[in-house]
Amino acid sequence: MGTSEAVLQVLSGAVPRLFHSDSSFSMSDSIHASKFRLKCSRKRASRYLQFLKCSSVLQYGVRGIGSGVPNKKADLSSLQICKCQKSESVSGVTTEDGNGAWFVDNAKNLNPINGMMNTSNVLEFQDLQHLKQENEDLKSNSANGALRDTFHKISVDSIEDEAWDLLRESVVYYCGSPIGTIAAKDPTSSNTLNYDQVFIRDFIPSGIAFLLKGEYDIVRNFILHTLQLQSWEKTMDCHSPGQGLMPASFKVRTVPLDGDDSATEEVLDPDFGEAAIGRVAPVDSGLWWIILLRAYGKCSGDLSVQERVDVQTGIKMILRLCIADGFDMFPTLLVTDGSCMIDRRMGIHGHPLEIQALFYSALLCAREMLAPEDGSADLLRALNNRLVALSFHIREYYWVDMKKLNEIYRYKTEEYSYDAVNKFNIYPDQISPWLVEWMPNKGGYLIGNLQPAHMDFRFFSLGNLWSVASGLATMDQSHAILDLIEAKWVDLVAGMPFKICYPALEGQEWQIITGSDPKNTPWSYHNAGAWPTLLWQLTVACIKMDRPEIAAKAVEVAEKRISQDKWPEYYDTKRGRFIGKQSRLFQTWSIAGYLVAKLLLADPSKAKILITEEDSELVNAFSCMISANPRRKRGRKDLKQTYIV
Repeated sequence: MGTSEAVLQVLSGAVPRLFHSDSSFSMSDSIHASKFRLKCSRKRASRYLQFLKCSSVLQYGVRGIGSGVPNKKADLSSLQICKCQKSESVSGVTTEDGNGAWFVDNAKNLNPINGMMNTSNVLEFQDLQHLKQENEDLKSNSANGALRDTFHKISVDSIEDEAWDLLRESVVYYCGSPIGTIAAKDPTSSNTLNYDQVFIRDFIPSGIAFLLKGEYDIVRNFILHTLQLQSWEKTMDCHSPGQGLMPASFKVRTVPLDGDDSATEEVLDPDFGEAAIGRVAPVDSGLWWIILLRAYGKCSGDLSVQERVDVQTGIKMILRLCIADGFDMFPTLLVTDGSCMIDRRMGIHGHPLEIQALFYSALLCAREMLAPEDGSADLLRALNNRLVALSFHIREYYWVDMKKLNEIYRYKTEEYSYDAVNKFNIYPDQISPWLVEWMPNKGGYLIGNLQPAHMDFRFFSLGNLWSVASGLATMDQSHAILDLIEAKWVDLVAGMPFKICYPALEGQEWQIITGSDPKNTPWSYHNAGAWPTLLWQLTVACIKMDRPEIAAKAVEVAEKRISQDKWPEYYDTKRGRFIGKQSRLFQTWSIAGYLVAKLLLADPSKAKILITEEDSELVNAFSCMISANPRRKRGRKDLKQTYIV
């Protein structure tokens, strides 16, 4: 095939031929072709590449970040005109001149090739036909592309409209005012369990979606009414919630008034874990409540809520509950299995990363909102001390990459001293074969858990993503986490974002750790299932690190299926191909997570209501702790650069 014919084939659709070697561009073809043919073909190929580039930019503008406004309608005619104008301008000629003027002028300047003179008339006729055909093809392709992109835009808009309709249908009212959203409204399931309740954890993405939409009342009502449900009495009874504990969920119930069966009233019935599967109290509810309170103030500008006496008291009680004296020597928060998003037995008891990231974020948010007064001085001092110790502990001991794995691989055990390298007596044999093969050369992450003689090397998504958003991870570590997500896209995103953890517990390990949990079978539910709600945390992390394209790519993956699949709670299988076997449909936080991701990508500046940064005082305190600690004898001169953001 001649070179000019090859380029013509490329222009008609075989785009990859422009980017790699192919028999169509052989040396023999170039020898037998005329110089004019080579020049003409190259110019056409160059123009086509420019057209591809221009088309891709226009396509991103149609279906990219800016398409997040739910009620924005696509203008089909204007998109087609814009696309066609682009294709004509990059071709270098107008439709009226038929692409002929450029050709004739250049044909007159040809030199003899191999002793033969090409006739300009013949060249003009042959290549004019080629150019005319190319122009028609380009016009046709641009029109089809604009039509296709417009249909995609309309499809995405319809998904967002549907999501907003479903989110508003899930709103729960108390005494005539919106107070939250139920967990799921699945018409295919008659057994609601507790999915008809308002979960504090589940409402967070719903609340953020309403905040970003400018609908503040529901979030304000939620904050104040859940505060009234907080446990305020200090008890010693093992069956009573500790003072400051926030409920896992609540339900609006209608009950008859005392002494009058004909009259009724609405009451809020909280659940602190007494009725939950496993009877586990929620540790994360209060932490999420503080994070949402700060987001409300930053987004609405209404600081009167966080300045209220009862709200200030509620913040202090949550903090005192979390930093209370106990038997634990670590700065991390000690919790039981099932006390967070992963609310079933999955071997995350002790110091799971998710709780530490939320704990750190809540401490920063609380310090920002606490009113300066004499009664808060001791609490603020304890809060600052915990922030410094917690950030150092997580960054130093939870971080793993190829360099750290090599260090662990050569650990000595049974060390006794203040300056021991292997402080937690980790056995190198704990490094699993899957991790050796899975860890990329570029990238790293924070492990799921650390306890004496045990490191849980599983990748837990929420903990890592929120460590980025909250600043618990350093800037270098945050970028490395996103590098790992890109490198392991097939494992963590695959057919539906985002794996809650990786890898799954299988075989005997699954039997022992989960108790043969039939809901947590490998690659299902909390055992490495895919949870669409994690899209919003991924988006916040990516925006903070100025890498929103990663989140935008994940959102596009979700949009291909999530609406058609009726907004499931989670997906099963290693590649997320099946809807979860016990997954509720029309899961509210799947809907809200998608909407928050779209809203933030449409206006990344709004992510600041969720992002926390270290201030100079915290950085200085962190620096002093490292340099002044007499027990840290193996400290290096460059520790400040290593651990301080």
